[in-house]
Amino acid sequence: MGGMRLLLLPLLILSLASCATQTPPRHAKHHYAVNVQELGRRIWQNECAGSVQGLVSWNAGEAFPSLGIGHFIWYPAGVQEAFDESFPTFVRYARARGAQVPAYFDGPAPWPDKAAFLADRSGRADTMRRWLAAHVEVQAQFIMARSRLALRRMMQHSSNPQAIQRRYSALAGTTQGMYCLVDYVNFKGEGTKDTERYKGQGWGLLQVLEEMRGYPTGSAATAEFSRAAGAVLTRRVQNAPAARGEQRWLPGWLNRCKTYR
Repeated sequence: MGGMRLLLLPLLILSLASCATQTPPRHAKHHYAVNVQELGRRIWQNECAGSVQGLVSWNAGEAFPSLGIGHFIWYPAGVQEAFDESFPTFVRYARARGAQVPAYFDGPAPWPDKAAFLADRSGRADTMRRWLAAHVEVQAQFIMARSRLALRRMMQHSSNPQAIQRRYSALAGTTQGMYCLVDYVNFKGEGTKDTERYKGQGWGLLQVLEEMRGYPTGSAATAEFSRAAGAVLTRRVQNAPAARGEQRWLPGWLNRCKTYR
């Protein structure tokens, strides 16, 4: 099984690299005119409050550090959880794109737990933060590439894959639209997991794209995405078990949806 993973890994990296440069589907009205630096800054602001310190962090209750503008997960040796370990994949992607990635980004995370991370006085985390702050663009490219791979999964889970592709492509043609796509996935997931349902209805990106009306482009597409996202999250709260008390979260969720306009 380990040998199979080694064989599949280069294919994944090549797929991610090709997604970063591929042309849009023929339905798209716009070519990918995304300002990658601006997109990276917006993701950085959302995930790390735009701070260099936030580029290497360890959240309470987690068994791993998170790195970069997208909070890429990096497992210490011996740790394996259900979350996708995205930082090693990013490192390989960045090298495939020609970035000079330091050797200390290889292997498992250098801290076994959060206590060791907080006690570390070697300056390693600060060195990593400086490199990540200087390479925002390649991180944004990686996030975009992962998003385009997610499109394939969403189409496989939809009863109307052509509609999903057309709406995704229209959004992916602008910086604001791509921000909608990647931020919502970070916020509420892709929507392809059966375990992420209340009363059979999900709340991920797939469901927002399905909820959109028609096939708008440009600023009309992001406005419609904002409306659809709010509708999907409102439906989630209505479907949620009363004991979860999700109504208290809805105002904040809807405020985040307003940023998609």
